[in-house]
This record gives sequence, C-alpha cells and structure tokens, in this order.
Amino acid sequence: MRRREFIGTGLTAAAISMLPTENLFALVSEKVKVAIIGVGLRGQNHLNLLLKRDDVDLVAICDVDDRMLEMAKADINKAGKPMPRIFKGSNQAWKDMLNTKGLQAVIIATPWEWHKPMIIGSLEAGLRYVGTEVILGISLQDHWDVVKAAEKYNANVMMLENVCYRRDVMAVLNMTRQNVFGELTHLQGGYQHDLREVKFNDGVHPYGHGVEFGPKAFSEARWRTNHSVHRNGDLYPTHGVGPIAHYININRGNRFTKLNSFSTKSRSLHKYIVDQAGEDHPNAKVKFALGDIVTTSIACANGETIILQHDTNSPRPYSLGFRVQGTNGLWMDVNNSIYVDGKSSPDAWDSADEWLTKYDHPLWKKYAEDAEGAGHGGMDFFVVHAFIEAAKRGEKTPMDVYDAATWSAITPLSEQSVELGFATVDFPDFTGGAWMNRKPIFALNDDY
Repeated sequence: MRRREFIGTGLTAAAISMLPTENLFALVSEKVKVAIIGVGLRGQNHLNLLLKRDDVDLVAICDVDDRMLEMAKADINKAGKPMPRIFKGSNQAWKDMLNTKGLQAVIIATPWEWHKPMIIGSLEAGLRYVGTEVILGISLQDHWDVVKAAEKYNANVMMLENVCYRRDVMAVLNMTRQNVFGELTHLQGGYQHDLREVKFNDGVHPYGHGVEFGPKAFSEARWRTNHSVHRNGDLYPTHGVGPIAHYININRGNRFTKLNSFSTKSRSLHKYIVDQAGEDHPNAKVKFALGDIVTTSIACANGETIILQHDTNSPRPYSLGFRVQGTNGLWMDVNNSIYVDGKSSPDAWDSADEWLTKYDHPLWKKYAEDAEGAGHGGMDFFVVHAFIEAAKRGEKTPMDVYDAATWSAITPLSEQSVELGFATVDFPDFTGGAWMNRKPIFALNDDY
C-alpha cells in the first residue's frame, strides 16, 4: 500500500487503534469479501452488480425463501463465479453467516423490521462496513440504537439510497454547488409511485394483478403491505429526502429542526381490492391505517423549508416530485424544467435537458458506460460502487450512519405527528451537535 493511499483512508490513528488487530489490514485490500442477507428481488439486483466486479469475492448469501435462493444461485452460475456458502433454514441463519471467515462487508436487503437487528448484529460480529437497504428501523429508538452501535464500533453504516445517484439529481447537485440557483430556500420531493401491484401479489405472476398479501403472497407483498394496515405516516421518505439533504448539507453545516405531517383518508387500497376481486373477498374487509397521501413539512436550521409527499396507493405515473428553489431560479423534475433568472426567457421554462447536460456530474461522465444496464437507470451501479470502493480502501462511506438515521427517522416522526393531530414535533440531532463542524463529502471524491 502506498503512503499516499494510507494517509487518505479517512481513518484517524485513534480510530484505527480501536479496530481489532486482525481486521486492520483487511480494511485496505484489492478485493472485498462480501455477503448478502436477503436475496429477494432487490437483493438480486445487488447480487448481480457484485458479480460483475473483479474486486469483490462473494463469500456468502442468506435467505429464508428457497425460491429466491434458487434464483440467486442461477445468477451466480450464469456469471461463472464460485458458489458462495448458502445460509438458510431459519430466521436466525444470518447470525451464523456473520461468522464466515474473512468476511469484511455485508449488504442487507431484507424486510424493514429486520434492518436494525441485522445492522447491529453485523457490527457486533466485527464488520466495519454495512450497507443496508432503506429504511434504517421502525421506531425512533431503533435509529438511536443503530447510531450508538456504529459509534461504539467505529463502523461505517451506509444506507443504499440509490436516488442520490440519479443522473439528473446529481447534475442538479453540481448546479447547486456552483450556485446556479442562488441561495436555496425551498425544496420538495417524495415517493409518488403506484405500488398497488407490489403490495398485492398472488405469487403466480410477479408484479402482476392480485389481491393477496401476507404469508400467501409473493416478494414484498408478504411483508410490506402489513405496514399500510397498521401505520400512518411517511413510510418511505428517503428517495425524496436523500438528494434534498445533499443539496442543503444536512448533518454537514445544516440540520432538520422541526417536522409535521398531514395524512388524507385511506381509500385507494380498499378500492383496488374491490375492483380486482369484489366486495366479498376477505381482504376487502381489511381496514388500512395508511392515508392515501401523506404530506410532511420540515424546517431546517439554516432557514430552508422542505415538503415531502408519500403516495404509493393511488393510480398515477411515477414521479419523485423534486423541486429545488433558490433566490436565482429553480428546477422541477415533474415537467423536466429549469428557470434561471437573467438567463431563461422571461415567464417561460427552459427544458432541463440542456442544463443537465452542461452540468452533468463528473462521476456520471466517468462511469456512464459502467452503469449501463444497471437497475433504476444506472443509479444502482453508483450506490454499490461507492460502498465497495470505500470498503476496499478503508475509507469513510460517502453517506454515513447519521445520514441514514436522519432520513429514515422521518417515518416514526411523521407517525408521531399524525397521531398527535398533525402536531409539529422536534427533529432529533443524531450527530450530537457535530453537524455544525462536519463538512460535505458526498460525490466529492473523484472515484465514488
């Protein structure tokens, strides 16, 4: 290892001294030994990206669903890679997997309620690089528990929030950093995505029509729909708030201070069941707690305001509804438009395409060919690439546990606000005041 690379690892001498001796040099290596907990449809996306990398040894996979394991094994065979150890048979098999010799990093792609115990279990097993699908936990205490565990073990917990790497999102990040929109004042985003065919799936036709959820259903419908039965709040905030947080340097010179949420009545999931299967179907009697649309407002320490909307049950085209407003103009993704005062035609929108091409982020210019064919328009490549590169080099991940906790905590806070009659609640500071002095790092590395 060259001296320049060692100095650049981002780990202080004190931090390195806290790591077990046997892990010290394993943190900087040509290949990273990785395991995956959960090889369902989302986990298989990560699996296939890892299989394409020469700097990854996939040493273990774990799942409780034999069907998903067989699909994963077929992908591994097709890639011509050695078959990793397979852990299955119980909901606790992942704990045995974490004892795999030489394991350095783990990716978690399981139902939401498993994320907290699996993250903390991974840290307790000695891993210092944990990549987790959204969200971080269920309760607010879950988020505090993960933060404290990451601090205790001096570990990197990175939420694999792929929208932060969407090409237009990163171009706008480049624009905000070059002050194209002036001082930012207001931002909007959300998760506006018709998931009815995901939440109700008969297990015969993946992502096809059906009204089943729970144990008889397929994939996410087995577990995700139950959250809509019992919870009312913004259940999936990170796709919208992750990019927004980078635009205004949340946890790095800025922070969220207040939140409130409003929820509409719940109608669309019931209507979907009736339309598909009739009023006599047993699921037509289920009462869903989740309002069709949940609107959350957030205030920030530096004076910006944010609006997030969660809308997964209504018939609609997909849109994350981004708006980035500054003193000199704004971007809106829903109409693919930009307006910059003094440069755009008065009282007219510019098509965003020319602006986004001009300010295309350097990482996309560098890795666009590598990202071709990766999920979600290529952005899945970038989020996995960033996680692996950080682990390989022994550096800090570009999105850390404070980011994960802050973005994900919107869910229990919005539930609390709705339950209190749409009250405004305080937003916790997971950094313990460190946000005032921390500096932005996301997408500032030349390589990831």
